[in-house]
Formats: sequence, C-alpha cells, structure tokens
Amino acid sequence: MQLHISPSMRSITISSNNGLTDLMKIKVAARHISYRTLFHTILIVAFLLPFVFILTALVTLEGANKCSSFDCFGRRFGPRFLGRVADSGKLVRDFYKIFNQVITEEIPDGLKLPDSFSQLVAEMKNNQYDAKTFAFSLRAMMEKLEREIRESKASELMNRHFAASSIPKGIHCFSLRLTDEYSSNAHARRQLPSPELLPVLSNNSYHHFVLSTDNILAASVVVTSVVRSSLEPEKVVFHVITDKKTYAGMHSWFALNPVASIIVEVKGIHQFDWLTRENVPVLEAIESHHDFRNYYHGNHIAGANLSNTTPRSFASKLQARSPKYISLLNHLRIYLPELFPDLDKVVFLDDDVVIQRDLSPLWEIDLQGKVNGAIETCKGEDEWVMSKYFKNYFNFSHPLIAKHLDPDECAWAYGMNIFDLRAWRKTNIRETYHFWLKENLKSNLTMWKLGTLPPALIAFKGRVHPIDPSWHMLGLGYQSKTNIENVKRAAVIHYNGQSKPWLEIGFDHLRPFWTKYVNYSNDFVRNCHILES
Repeated sequence: MQLHISPSMRSITISSNNGLTDLMKIKVAARHISYRTLFHTILIVAFLLPFVFILTALVTLEGANKCSSFDCFGRRFGPRFLGRVADSGKLVRDFYKIFNQVITEEIPDGLKLPDSFSQLVAEMKNNQYDAKTFAFSLRAMMEKLEREIRESKASELMNRHFAASSIPKGIHCFSLRLTDEYSSNAHARRQLPSPELLPVLSNNSYHHFVLSTDNILAASVVVTSVVRSSLEPEKVVFHVITDKKTYAGMHSWFALNPVASIIVEVKGIHQFDWLTRENVPVLEAIESHHDFRNYYHGNHIAGANLSNTTPRSFASKLQARSPKYISLLNHLRIYLPELFPDLDKVVFLDDDVVIQRDLSPLWEIDLQGKVNGAIETCKGEDEWVMSKYFKNYFNFSHPLIAKHLDPDECAWAYGMNIFDLRAWRKTNIRETYHFWLKENLKSNLTMWKLGTLPPALIAFKGRVHPIDPSWHMLGLGYQSKTNIENVKRAAVIHYNGQSKPWLEIGFDHLRPFWTKYVNYSNDFVRNCHILES
C-alpha cells in the first residue's frame, strides 16, 4: 500500500501495489483545512485502512455471492457499521437449538461413525452434511468415546483389584521356604515364647498387642516397628494369630529371628479348640454359601452398569469384594474376649500398619465405660478417607437398616483399636454381630457393602470412644497425594486400600515408611528377591 501527497498538498492518493485497482483520492481545499487537521486525517485513514482490507479479504474468502450486498458492504467497513448484525451469535444459537434436538432423539440406524475428528470434517466436506447430521455424528462419537473410557477405567480398576488380591511371587517364596524350614530345622520349631515366659502372656501389667494375619513379611514389619518405636520394649507382648497353612512359616520366622526385648506368641486358628467353623455357623455360611462365594470370587464386572457408576464408586465396590473378607482371620476381632480370657485390655493392629511412635499411652486412655477406642472417620480434610458416615456403608432403602440406624452417624476405623475386654464381656456385641450377618444373608447381601467393618459398626454402636486422630492416619493404600509431613507426624500409619507397600502397585514415595523395617540382610528375604526393583 502506498500513500502519495501532492507537492501542493491539495490531493492525497492511497493505492495498493498488488496490481488491483484500489485507489482513493482525497482533494483538499487549502483554505478550509489546516495542516494539523490534515495530518490527523491522514493518521485516522492510515489506521482504518488495514481493517478495511482484512474485512474485504474475509468476504472474498467466504464468497461475496453468499451474502447480501448491503451486509457485505457492512463487513468491508467494520462490524455493526450500517446496521450489521452479529452473525456469530446467531450461528451459536442455531447450533444450540440443533444440539438440543438431537439430545432427545434417537441416533439414526446405520449412521457411519468416523474414527477421528479430521475424518468427520472430511466426510462433512465430501458428503455435504447438514447441521443436524453433523450434530448426530458428533453426539455418537462422544458417546462412543465416553463408553470406551469407562470400560478402560473399569479394566484398569479390575486389574488393580486382582493385583491387590494376589500374592507376589517373592512373598509366596518367602512363606514356602520358611514352611520348609519348620519341618527340617529344630530351631524353627522351638517353643514361642519359652516356657519360663508363658505366665507373661496373661499378665496385665504388660502391653498386649494382637495381630491377625497370614502375611509373614507384613507381620515382621508390624512387630519390628512397635519395638523400635517403644520406650519400654521389655513390656511389649505380641500375640500373632494366623491360619493353619501359614502357621509353620510364621512360627519359623519369629523362632529364627527373635525380636530383642519383646515377647512373641504365635498361634494358629486350629489351636483354639472352640474357634472352629462348626462352632461359628455364621462364618461357616460366609465361606460356603453360594452367593457369598460368587460375590467374592465371581466375575466382578458382569452385570455392572458402568454407565451409571463413577470410577470411585466402582473402586469402592471392588474393595468391598476382596476375598480376604471371607477369611476367618478378618472376623477374629469379634472373639477377642474369648481368645484372651485373662486379659483386661489389648491393642489390635492390622497387618498393613506401621508404628512410628510409642503406643504405651494408649493403655492410659480412659475409655469412659466404652469398649472400643478408635478414631472417627467423619472429621478431617481428606475427603476420600475422612468423610465416612453410616450412609457410606449401609443401604438405607432396606427397611431394617432405615429402622435401626442413622445415616448421618459418624463411622470409625479398624486398623488400630484399643479394646477394653472387661467392659466388652458385659455386652452382647458378638451376638449382635452374628445377628446382623444372618440378616444380611437372608436379604441376599443387600443391607451393606460386604466387609468386616459394617457389621462391626452396628455391633459396637454406642460403645466406641473417639481417640485423637493423630494416633492413626488412614489412606496410605488409597491415594498417592497423601501429605508426607502428616505421615511423618502420625503415631500409626495405615496402608488401608489396594496399594499395599509390599505390592508393585504400592505408591513409591510412601513405601519407604514401610520398607525401612524389612530386614533385607536376612537370607530368606534376600533369596526370595522381595521388593527388588
């Protein structure tokens, strides 16, 4: 573009140098216009011309024959000049109208779905789709994509569920080698504890911990962490209870690797004469009933309505269907008064906890006549773990649940609990637990998400004393965004959830809080290549 001012300053010529006839002449009468006015005029014209050329080019590209001459004239000389309306706003409103139509209508049969957006654009161009066909195609593509994402997420959650339920090769090797050692090595079969220490097992001046597990490595970590954190380890007594198949290996480990200063007792369920499935008919039903077996060991995705299920909800359902919940070991807490008839108070620990602070003050807590000292899980910043009420566990559309429970009652946590066994023996907690298990069985498992906590929430109702949340930090097996500083400060950290620290799916930045209590110099641990990277 060129700007030419005549020597006499009486005319100004503006022309483009692209070969097109685009000429503008301004004749100026010197006597009527001052030089200052002329200069300002030139600046204004020079400022406006680029916009004129851009609008002209847009019209040319769109096709001048597709708009009215008056409207096109308006485009050339600026938006809304000469009464031009906002075409883009009208276009958007038209699209809204079409999209609202196709939302409620059925997608036409035989509609061919492109594999990508670029393919959709190409087909629109080649087939000259109208707006409605385009909207249907876009909707169908979006629904297909959403369906594939849901299925992919469900598959991922299923894989994590199976990974969490399986036994890692290294830990399986560890258990087998220790079991073999029990049969071939007399030292592995030595009495635990030694005969002179047997009276301590019922001495209430000691701090008694109970651990129920079939995971030998996890048991060793729990015991070691208690000893290292204890200010008076010589007052610690551990009662480790396991199943029959794990008993030999568990006994071998603690016989061959005695923990300094503390007393460890290892017992198998089969060694408690009264604790058999024949004497506990409800638990026998749990293990043998077809619906229960299918619920825990069947196809977890068959029949699931993934379209109405969020990933979080589906993950929660899978967690509740872990096969461990039909193990007698997971229901053992309800029999503590019978298992330890001479003890007044015990701390029960899950096998996925680590103790980081001396727990002896727990024995000094006044439970105020209650039975169970536990942290409440309805108060806290963590929405995943610390926002649990009864409505999160129970089906309040069931008449029995609605009649007897309050949906807004605060839930509490298993994992680290202080139990007053003297107060417990005066209650009917076990009978209540059995009653509700039977009712749930009669209701075809519709009263709650299965697991050991829901029936315990009912059985201990009104008998729980809240303890300070700093004693027990939950959620290290659920989420990777756990605050590390909070982890360091907690007395007990709990890897509840699928991502256990001994599994490959465990969170790498949280695993060191657990692995620092693993004795990697031990021959059994080293030879089984446990948790090698």
